[in-house]
Amino acid sequence: MKTMKGPGLFLAQFAGDEAPFNSLDSICRWAAALGYKGVQIPTWDARLFDLKKAAESDTYCDEIQGIVQSHGLDITELSTHLQGQLVAVHPAFDEAFDGFAAPEVRGNPKARQAWAVEQMLMAAQASRRLGLTVSVSFSGALAWPFVYPWPQRPTGLIETAFEELGRRWRPILDAYEDAGCDVAYEIHPGEDIHDGATFERFVDAVGGHARACINYDPSHFLLQQLDYVAFIDLYHDRIKAFHAKDAEFNPTGRVGVYGGYESWINRAGRFRSLGDGQVDFNAIFSKLAQYDYDSWAVLEWECALKHPEDGAREGAEFIRNHIIRVTEKAFDDFAAGGTDEAANRRMLGIETMRAAAE
Repeated sequence: MKTMKGPGLFLAQFAGDEAPFNSLDSICRWAAALGYKGVQIPTWDARLFDLKKAAESDTYCDEIQGIVQSHGLDITELSTHLQGQLVAVHPAFDEAFDGFAAPEVRGNPKARQAWAVEQMLMAAQASRRLGLTVSVSFSGALAWPFVYPWPQRPTGLIETAFEELGRRWRPILDAYEDAGCDVAYEIHPGEDIHDGATFERFVDAVGGHARACINYDPSHFLLQQLDYVAFIDLYHDRIKAFHAKDAEFNPTGRVGVYGGYESWINRAGRFRSLGDGQVDFNAIFSKLAQYDYDSWAVLEWECALKHPEDGAREGAEFIRNHIIRVTEKAFDDFAAGGTDEAANRRMLGIETMRAAAE
C-alpha cells in the first residue's frame, strides 16, 4: 500500500500583484510557512511562471525547481486549465472565454484554438523538463449548451461533439505520451467532461488513450448530486491528481441544482473553504488509500464566504490530518499461525476427503 503526498496548494487563486503573492519565490515562502509541501503552478500567470521558457530551457526549469525547493517544496503539477478550456469552445462562449487567451488571438476563434493547442504542447515539454508525470487541465466544451435535453437534441449531436473533442485532443495526448506525462482532466460543469458518463465518452473518443486521466475534485460532484465516493471505485485507475475542495448543497423552495442564476453566495450549491462544507473527506481519503493513490492532495481554495488566506492556513492542517499513513502490516498479524500448506489442506478437509474417495 502507498501513502499520498501533501498537503499541496494550487496557486492560481492566490496569485496577485501584491507581495507575497506576486512572485514564485515569495508565494512559495508564504505557502511553506503555512505547512504546505508542494505547489501546483498555473502556467498562464507570468508573475509566477514563463511557460515558453520552461518548454524550451532546462536551465530555466532548473531555476524554477531551485526556487521551489529552496522553501522545502515540490512542484505537484503544472496547471493548464485556462488553455485546455480553449481547445474546444462553443461559439456561444467565444466572447466570454476570449479573455483566457493571448491578446493577439482574441476575436479569432481559429487562431485562439491553435494558440491553446500550442500552449498544451509547451506544457507537455515543460512537464518533461521539470520531471513531472501529471499535468492538470480542462477539456473544453462543444456540447455544453445542450446539456439539458430541451429542445430535444437531434440524433447524433452529442456523438458528433465528442468525436470532434477526441479529434482535437488525440494529438495533444500523444505529445504527453512522448513526454511521459498524464493529462488529468478536472471533471467540471461547463466542460464536456463533467461526470463519469461523459468521461467514458471522451476516453472512447480518444481510443482509450492511457494518458487521458482524471483530476478528482469532489466539490463538483456534490453540486451535481453525484456519488463522489463510488466514483473512485469506478475510475480509480484513471485518477492521477486530487483537488481537495469542499462544497455544500442546500436546496430550498426557490433554488436547486441549477442555481436560479443567483450569485455564488445565494446558490443552493456553493463552494466552501476546506472543512466548512458537506464533502465526506474521511471517506475520500480512505477510498483513495484503499486504491494506492500515491500522488498529491492539493488544496484548491474557492469559497463564497471565507477569506482566502484563512482558507489556505486551515486547509494545510486539514489535508495533513486526513492523509492516511498506510499500514505495512495487518492489524491481526499478532494472531497469525504462520504458513503451512499441509495444515491448510487439513483445515479444509482436503486430505480427509481425498482419502475417503480413495
